[in-house]
Amino acid sequence: MIIVYKYNLIFVAILDKEFVKHDIRQEAEKSLDMFYSLYRREIDEDCNEVSQFTSFKNILFTQIEEYFNRIKESEKSLEIGDFGFFTDAIKKLRTNSVH
Repeated sequence: MIIVYKYNLIFVAILDKEFVKHDIRQEAEKSLDMFYSLYRREIDEDCNEVSQFTSFKNILFTQIEEYFNRIKESEKSLEIGDFGFFTDAIKKLRTNSVH
């Protein structure tokens, strides 16, 4: 669980244990910063109408997608490179597709 307190607001992210947490605190802080910058006026006016914040869901969804894409790309760079014949042989052994 990640908890960020800033601008007199609290952002809580509850994550699965298996979830990759690369720079996740910075992502949570970025989310809270974006939320505050978008709704600062409403927050300062003590507006309690939660429905006005629903547009933030799209922004948060996009941020989460971008985070997952960065994680996938970093994992790809850690994969074993192409070694020609040996790479193909290893793939065939892993999938039991030796003909």
